[in-house]
Amino acid sequence: QVQLVESGGDLVQPGGSLRLSCAASGSIFTIYAMGWYRQAPGKQRELVAVIETGGSTNYADSVKGRFTIASDNAKNTVYLQMNSLKPEDTAVYFCNVDVQITSRARFITWGQGTQVTVSS
Repeated sequence: QVQLVESGGDLVQPGGSLRLSCAASGSIFTIYAMGWYRQAPGKQRELVAVIETGGSTNYADSVKGRFTIASDNAKNTVYLQMNSLKPEDTAVYFCNVDVQITSRARFITWGQGTQVTVSS
């Protein structure tokens, strides 16, 4: 199986910045996409940003212009640079990877989540 190691979650004041990182390891044949989702208390998990190996990206409307997703394909790592953070960004952020582990097996796997709290 593939393991995801996340880091970067923290408590930050409104207007501040954080950078999340997620490194994938294990039996990896090909990674098609990596991304970030988040879940706030009482809400459904939602897409924040996704980047495909070819470089194309998708963002939630609520984070466009503030967050940037990037990847280091050689290290199987994805980053989320979060600027101009707002209290409504407070959530548990989950790393996600679309990974092929053999020539015939492809899975979606999730990290354990990292807490981001934006508060004065």
